[in-house]
Amino acid sequence: MLMKFTKMHGLGNDFVVIDAVTQNVRVSAQMVQRLSNRTRGIGCDQVLVIEPPSDPTIDFNYRIFNKNGEEVEHCGNGARCLALYVSGRQLTGKNPIRVKTMNRILELELTNNNLVRVDMGIPQSEPTDIPFEAEQRELLYPLDVAGSQYNIAALSVGNPHAVMVVDNIDTAPVETLGPQLEVHSRFPNKVNVGFMQIIDRQHIRLRVFERGVGETEACGTGACAAAVAAMQQELVDSPVTVHLNGGDLQIDWQGETTPLFMTGPAVSVFHGRIRI
Repeated sequence: MLMKFTKMHGLGNDFVVIDAVTQNVRVSAQMVQRLSNRTRGIGCDQVLVIEPPSDPTIDFNYRIFNKNGEEVEHCGNGARCLALYVSGRQLTGKNPIRVKTMNRILELELTNNNLVRVDMGIPQSEPTDIPFEAEQRELLYPLDVAGSQYNIAALSVGNPHAVMVVDNIDTAPVETLGPQLEVHSRFPNKVNVGFMQIIDRQHIRLRVFERGVGETEACGTGACAAAVAAMQQELVDSPVTVHLNGGDLQIDWQGETTPLFMTGPAVSVFHGRIRI
């Protein structure tokens, strides 16, 4: 069987997008690993699958698979690509578009300047909601890693994040400390790790080691988590621009119990077919 796909990216965070609305496709971990392989497949950070809605209050189901084949809860850059895809392929004429992930409903709006604004929902900071092992909620938690201690903020924006403030992200130990924090025992579902440098009250720089992927050029949920952590620590004010290696995202959050909004671009790279 030949399966149609589209290669897309959000600030360099790249995806293979599969339309399971008009195609009869079943996605397996083995298929994801093959598609995401950069030398023997198409190559991507994650595979996104668009399915028919599972209930009448939404427009599509939205599934996300890391390149190791694991299905995960959320991907902000992927959500923007999904909005552009379903609009451009005329799968819907709605704007905004409502999609359901593993654990929440997102509202995606295409703006007049070709950006996508995503209602990411309400960030969660209670340890049981992340999930993270702690007796009570704190702004910062000390974590022991290989005999050293690091202070991290822990929160969820649909998936778990640990955020650490560093002096300079160019010299931050992303490739060495990131994998160790990703599998830290206090995060039972593993964690995405953000290394954040504060520039001023409206700007931060960020690198993210993504769970099951490694460092990517951009991470939408990572940008959201970093902005929330910085606002909670009163280091920045909303809206804040997050500068990632792949480009910029704007994050707007008005505080506890309010939804967070992420705005940024999405790009189609090419369409193709592959035998499965």
